[in-house]
Amino acid sequence: MLPDNVRDFIAKNDKAVLSTFRRNGAAQLSIVVVGAYGDGVAFTTTEDRAKLLNLRRDSRCSLLVSQDNWWGFVVLEGTARILAADNTDAGELRQAFRDVYRSISGEHPNWDEYDRAMVEDKRAVVVVVPDRIYGTAL
Repeated sequence: MLPDNVRDFIAKNDKAVLSTFRRNGAAQLSIVVVGAYGDGVAFTTTEDRAKLLNLRRDSRCSLLVSQDNWWGFVVLEGTARILAADNTDAGELRQAFRDVYRSISGEHPNWDEYDRAMVEDKRAVVVVVPDRIYGTAL
């Protein structure tokens, strides 16, 4: 379960750096825009991105969510849960895309257009479910 203070921090700060593991064990860092989602923090990405390929191979990851000035931050260490066309019912996936969008940006002006774009772009939802949370903003 995502603590309320972390959920509140993420509602105000959506810029993050994701750390995954390459095949050779080296770290791979990606800048992502995130929102609170269920028991974790989520973002969307296209199926061909290194971060998603890495997470499919090894779901361990860390996510640093920071204030714009970098002074306040929260780190979530845990595993990624991937919701994609190959493992999630179409209706459930559509709702997940919408919920992640809402948690970051509010209501979309045209949900049908948004739904089509998610399918055409071959996007997936990544939910980082933390085992450990720490940072200066707690």
